[in-house]
Amino acid sequence: MSRVSKPYEIVERALELSTTDGCVVIADEDSSANLRWAGNALTTNGVTRGRTLTVIATAGGAQGTASGVVSRSAVTADDLEPLVRAAEAAARGAGPAEDAQPLVSGVPASAGFTEAPAETGSGVFDGFAPALGDAFARARSGGRELYGFAHHQMTSTYLGTSTGLRLRHDQPNGTLELNAKSPDRTRSAWAGRSTRDFQDVDPAAMDAELAQRLGWAERRIELPAGRYETLLPPTAVADLLIYQYWSASARDAAEGRTVFSRPGGGTRLGESLSSLPLTLRSDPYAPGLESAPFVIAHASGDGASVFDNGLPLAPTTWIGNGVLERLTTTRHSAGLTGQPVAPSMDNLVLDGGGERSLEEMVAATTGRALLLTCLWYIREVDPATLLLTGLTRDGVYLVEDGEVVGEVNNFRFNESPVGLLSRASEAGRTEKTLPREWGDYFTRAAMPALRVPDFQMSSVSRGV
Repeated sequence: MSRVSKPYEIVERALELSTTDGCVVIADEDSSANLRWAGNALTTNGVTRGRTLTVIATAGGAQGTASGVVSRSAVTADDLEPLVRAAEAAARGAGPAEDAQPLVSGVPASAGFTEAPAETGSGVFDGFAPALGDAFARARSGGRELYGFAHHQMTSTYLGTSTGLRLRHDQPNGTLELNAKSPDRTRSAWAGRSTRDFQDVDPAAMDAELAQRLGWAERRIELPAGRYETLLPPTAVADLLIYQYWSASARDAAEGRTVFSRPGGGTRLGESLSSLPLTLRSDPYAPGLESAPFVIAHASGDGASVFDNGLPLAPTTWIGNGVLERLTTTRHSAGLTGQPVAPSMDNLVLDGGGERSLEEMVAATTGRALLLTCLWYIREVDPATLLLTGLTRDGVYLVEDGEVVGEVNNFRFNESPVGLLSRASEAGRTEKTLPREWGDYFTRAAMPALRVPDFQMSSVSRGV
């Protein structure tokens, strides 16, 4: 037993130990590397590694099939039998699982299932770190200070089941957040990037962008709350639409509890949500945004079922040419609602057919408009309309006739992403982006900037 230490061996041994009707074992092997900096100087760096094992036992009974789920970290071979027994005890002590389905079978094994996990380390920053040092020097000479962090993680997931599945997925995930401040701390600007390998991020370009924004902020303009034509950058659009995506359960809609419920019963599938040719989609094979091509569910919940583990995922259009085409389902909720099986995935892309960059959209502005940097502290107010509230952060700028003329105060907003899609008058060019609010949970997104003629700034905020 002491020699059973490789991830696939752990999975196989746990399955061998299983005595219930069915078993799913998920081994997640994680490694991560990070850099942090403040005041134009590196402060910390580090590398970590870890393992988490999840055992899902299923047990049939007179009333139906129950499931028990137990996850533990730093699992060794000696921990396996107690872990499996704990999952089995949880299954036998639980009532029938509402989402019970036969475990998935018949999916071809992944290449490399028996190979060592992929790993990251400090070498991922070999090209990035010198470029960051050059950005520090430019910022220092330009009278600004850079703060932020870079994080890269590699997760190798091994999934095995008693029905014969042997699947593996390696998921790289990198984020870069850069904040520039004036020496007196009265001006601040933020930029972020999502990356798979830190080969496609440019600290110099980000620093130049932040320097421009700090320059805009030298002139301060106070504005009252109200509705303003507003340019939402891709990061802000991502934060709003990710929340919409999380709220797009077919079951919840069919039960009349969400913005996607049709008054009088049923769902809004087939309805037009936007006059723009907007397409919202997920695709596990999207270039640069690749995610797991099969379901990985460590627990059952509103949008996931442990019984669906290993179910193949395919490109799915949620909104096509402005029309609502799909809501998320598990196999169980698909049966309840009569909708196709459409599990949620770990990426999201919005295309609007636009070709303009955010800068070109600013230049094309006539009259007055606001240019946002990002949103944060987003919370739901009303699920029936998906009304969200939150704050602007790190720079709101006033645009007049195509020119940025200064920085204005921050605001609290009240908006529904579904409402914004219906009122948006222009979508820019889709580009890979990092959500500011949800970047710890969802990083694989590509969005355009959106122009909204009447974005609601409900009150003035005195935050940064």
